[in-house]
Amino acid sequence: MDDIGSRKFEQKSKHVASAVECYMKQHGVTEEEAFKILEEEVSNAWKDINEDFLKPTAVPVHFLDCVINHTRVLNFLYGYELDKYTEGVLMKDYVATLFVDPIPIEKDS
Repeated sequence: MDDIGSRKFEQKSKHVASAVECYMKQHGVTEEEAFKILEEEVSNAWKDINEDFLKPTAVPVHFLDCVINHTRVLNFLYGYELDKYTEGVLMKDYVATLFVDPIPIEKDS
């Protein structure tokens, strides 16, 4: 997810090849094809995560919730070919919705 969303930023710094670049070089595909295939991999990983979460396990559910919520945050920050972490302006409306103009929730008495 991170490499899909932050690819343009990482290209500027020239520090390390991203997953997209590695996939393109290894399989001889275009950038668009690499994005599509890697996004399919992320989608399949989500299916596996959700399926495994529903299976009985010795791991406490609250621990699994923490792991899944961390993954959800990463998916939000880097999903859809956007890097909301590096480009903080993309987060502005979300932060305003959560903290400045939240939706009021009324409790039934």
